[in-house]
Amino acid sequence: MSPRRRRGRAATSRRPPVRRRTRRPAGRQRADDRLIGLLVGGVLAVAAVVTVVNWLLAHWWILAVVGTVAVSAGGGRLYHRQRQARWEAVHAQRLRYGLSQLDGLHHARFEEAVRDLMRRDGCRDATRVGGGGDLGADVKATDPYGRRWVIQCKHRRDGLAGSAVGTPDLQVLNGTARQVHGADVAVIVTNGRVTAPAMTFAEQQRLHVVDRHTLGVWASGSRPLWELLRAVPPPREPTPLS
Repeated sequence: MSPRRRRGRAATSRRPPVRRRTRRPAGRQRADDRLIGLLVGGVLAVAAVVTVVNWLLAHWWILAVVGTVAVSAGGGRLYHRQRQARWEAVHAQRLRYGLSQLDGLHHARFEEAVRDLMRRDGCRDATRVGGGGDLGADVKATDPYGRRWVIQCKHRRDGLAGSAVGTPDLQVLNGTARQVHGADVAVIVTNGRVTAPAMTFAEQQRLHVVDRHTLGVWASGSRPLWELLRAVPPPREPTPLS
């Protein structure tokens, strides 16, 4: 066999190279799957919205009923709030307590009564904070002149016959009212008695004492507490409550 024929047969016996399939990267495959899932979800969501809209258009009276109920409910709540606000304003202006009424209160209700009297006087942010760990502050309030009031309440169910408020009670108030609570006016309120040494200590430390007599005048009248006390600090700068 000639060399030329051998070369031709060898050439015809060679097979063409096999092409390998290229695989997509795993990250790209996941991204494509996620995109397809989002498209399918979007189509289903649009289909659901269209179905609901068509149903509502076919049953338009349901929308009318729901709208009427919603408007009525909203109007009712607004009317109730306005009526409640008017009632509270009138109640605050007419708020009065007698000493016998205050004597019969639980100590927590006595603190709430003091809070309500401060609100009556125009301290809209008056809050009762009495309880365990109150650090000598049962009621806090800001008067219309920007002064911060911190009040400690000492209720005596037996009134004047109960135990007297003594110097240790005022020492607690003196130690926390200004340093801890930032008071401009530190007050102790009681429906009972106050000892003479306690009154002397209060004058020395610029504390204010509302004894049974002063409490009776304050609770039964319409004068604010700062008009019944002496040596109250001057007003601060104007505030939103002024």
